[in-house]
Amino acid sequence: MLAERGAAAYNGGMEQAYIREIALLGEENFARLRAARVAVFGIGGVGSYAAEALVRAGIGSLTFVDGDVVSESNLNRQLVALTSTLGKNKARVMRGRALDIAPSLSCEAAECFFDETTADAFDFSRFDYVADCIDSVKSKVLLIVRARAAGVPVISCMGAGNKLDGGAFRVADIEKTRECPLAKIVRRELKRAGVTGVKAVYSEEKPVSPLRAGAAEGEKFVGSLSFVPSAAGLLLAGEIVKDLAFGRAEG
Repeated sequence: MLAERGAAAYNGGMEQAYIREIALLGEENFARLRAARVAVFGIGGVGSYAAEALVRAGIGSLTFVDGDVVSESNLNRQLVALTSTLGKNKARVMRGRALDIAPSLSCEAAECFFDETTADAFDFSRFDYVADCIDSVKSKVLLIVRARAAGVPVISCMGAGNKLDGGAFRVADIEKTRECPLAKIVRRELKRAGVTGVKAVYSEEKPVSPLRAGAAEGEKFVGSLSFVPSAAGLLLAGEIVKDLAFGRAEG
């Protein structure tokens, strides 16, 4: 199906913006990317970098989902975070940024959080791949379960906070992850839901305990650096691109 759409969406012409990519992937594989429809849930430190990498890779149709707005505490690590975007919805900002890069892109912004109250609004059969960059365990599990039920490939990013080493991220079946407290919890909840074999991006670095000097009383405080969640997001996007381009994506 994707290959057929690719042939219709891309006539083999050497688009100037992508000539260096086509040199590595080949025109037929690049055509699959131009025909692909990908949804990125969560446009934060991980999701914003994943989203932009997918835009620049030539994915033809993208949907960005996030109900949060840009805040000052996002400026140290999120692509959507600029002084000019403070207070603006992250999915909407990402859409504007994406269209500034690729004006012909088919792009939607869903300005909501994905959870049990909004899940039914999403038709997963529309997508060829789903990127889970959500923080909430409950929402992550629900997203993975819904994508799997629709037969859509999904890749899920585990914890990127309280880490110092951007080079410690790996890709594996979530059953084989280690040193990630979030992955342990998500793995347990997915097992309860009868879901296994989910591709995950995770860090093998032991979490660092952050200083709480800037935390509000009772706040679950997580430290984060510019080069760590970005590394996870780029790795995640790379898996999606390679899976789609080389026909490895499976639901």
